Amino acid sequence: MSSESEYFRQEEATRVRILSEALPYIQQFSGRTIVIKYGGAAMKNSNLKDKVIRDIVFLSCVGMRPVVVHGGGPEINSWLAKLNIEPQFKDGLRVTDAPTMDVVEMVLVGRVNKELVSLINSAGGLAVGLCGKDGNMIQARPVDQEGVGFVGEITSVDPRLIESLVDKGYVPIISSVAADENGQAYNINADTVAGELAAALGAEKMILLTDTPGILEDYHDPSTLLTRLSIQKARELIEEGIVSGGMIPKVTCCVRSLAQGVKAAHIIDGRIPHALLLEIFTNDGIGSMITP
Repeated sequence: MSSESEYFRQEEATRVRILSEALPYIQQFSGRTIVIKYGGAAMKNSNLKDKVIRDIVFLSCVGMRPVVVHGGGPEINSWLAKLNIEPQFKDGLRVTDAPTMDVVEMVLVGRVNKELVSLINSAGGLAVGLCGKDGNMIQARPVDQEGVGFVGEITSVDPRLIESLVDKGYVPIISSVAADENGQAYNINADTVAGELAAALGAEKMILLTDTPGILEDYHDPSTLLTRLSIQKARELIEEGIVSGGMIPKVTCCVRSLAQGVKAAHIIDGRIPHALLLEIFTNDGIGSMITP
């Protein structure tokens, strides 16, 4: 037997072993809802994007019920520049005046959302694109902060539309735009949308794809990654300032979703190929898992 043939036999054996090892996890999570917040480098890098899309289709094919929430900040900035609108931020929030809101809705609902739908369909899945306005799925109101325009927070979530889609085998792809009772559109943080949807759906897991390894005890040292921690520990890390900056809203939305019944929340590094499968189908995972 040639060395090339032996190599391919070893590759096939490895592939079969991995599938066999994944079986207990497939059995455990079959029929369970998993909410995935898709963003960061995994959206911008075409190679990573392809792997995330394949992971989502794989989850659906083995009986899980993935629900995807996405942002699109870089794409919004790109279109604002094309329209000669200067992006502005205040206390970490995108200042969203009426023209900016039009761009946000056009980009998130009309472009990013439909691109993800098309990619999942092309990979063999069945995806449907939605935003919070559809079926009054998400009701919003303006955040209690002056000078940020149409930035919203969630007042209620009605999961029936999503549940009807996942029951029929579809993968809902949800952009983080919602409206108030008068129909005014609001730009809402995608992490927050993922957390509130996960709670309303009674999700098994909520997974945030980020550009960090997870929750680190020392921000400058990846070896200090906390792989498993409780809600209480997560709150303590925020109070102590160990979790800071952009990680605060991510950890906070994880804690909030867990407090409302989600079984586990994960913050993982979307820059790692097949990060979703590595987190769900291995004992150690690759990021931080917070549990009640």
